Amino acid sequence: MSALVGAVVRDAREVAEGVRQLDLVPDDGVRPVPAGAHVDLALQVDGLPVTRSYSVVGASPVDGAYRIAVKLVDDSRGGSRRVHALVPGERLAMRHPVSDFALDPHRPGHLLVAGGIGITPLVGMAEVLVRRGGPVRLAWAGRRAAALPYVEQLRDLLGDGSVCLAVSERGERLDVAAEVARLHTDGEAYVCGPPRLTDAVRAAWREQGRPAHRLRTETFGTAGRHPTEPFDVEVRDHGVTVHVPRDRTLLAALADAGVEVVADCLRGECGLCTVTLLDTGDRAVDHRDVFLDADEQETGARLCACVSRSVGGRIAIDTGYRP
Repeated sequence: MSALVGAVVRDAREVAEGVRQLDLVPDDGVRPVPAGAHVDLALQVDGLPVTRSYSVVGASPVDGAYRIAVKLVDDSRGGSRRVHALVPGERLAMRHPVSDFALDPHRPGHLLVAGGIGITPLVGMAEVLVRRGGPVRLAWAGRRAAALPYVEQLRDLLGDGSVCLAVSERGERLDVAAEVARLHTDGEAYVCGPPRLTDAVRAAWREQGRPAHRLRTETFGTAGRHPTEPFDVEVRDHGVTVHVPRDRTLLAALADAGVEVVADCLRGECGLCTVTLLDTGDRAVDHRDVFLDADEQETGARLCACVSRSVGGRIAIDTGYRP
């Protein structure tokens, strides 16, 4: 992992309803941007130092700056609120772009699928693919048209006929199976969006007998399948019960109560903060991590305290503490 460098916010503006675009200028200058890349920002959230990752918009820096666009999410862990509070001239620490969502531009066809703000890493991919001249199609689902950034930019880039925009408030729905069926048999699909969308694309991909390695996904690591609700957690190895408010993570609420749990990434990726689930009653557990696989999440034996939570009610856990 590259070292943190100082950076200054050169520009910050709203580019869609609830979406703030920022141009960040690192002290040591910009570097090439891999398609699908993200930058890491070092922030303070709930009094804790955290690192949050945000996709770079576009296939190259903009006049010596990295551009990101961040949606303000009420149910987020606080990163989006902090980013929306940044103003021009403010300083922060960041890492230069890296990509865990690498694009293979040499396939005979490409399908880009976005859910809401999941469009951000796909903008750069679209620019690269258009330059190469191969067929590329964008399928984009969103709840409200006013909250979708870069719509006209992408239509100008790809052409109206290569952009399928489905907006829920207009009664439109993305036909995922049809979009997959349109793709060249040796083509690849790149998906960025909430779990429900990526699950739907995976299902259509399997049903049409396409090879798994030709489908690449990037999910919102902490996007839940259920609304965020407050809940109570009985920490049996400590003999205390802790209330977890709607706007606090389980990990943060435990720390507030003096219950220490080892943690690192705070993004649901490393698994260090997993606790044992002892009893969930009749409450669903909303696994928002990307560490536990689908079988482990279904079994419900463990939970990543930094991002996952109960859907209301009361659960019981064991943190592994032994006096």
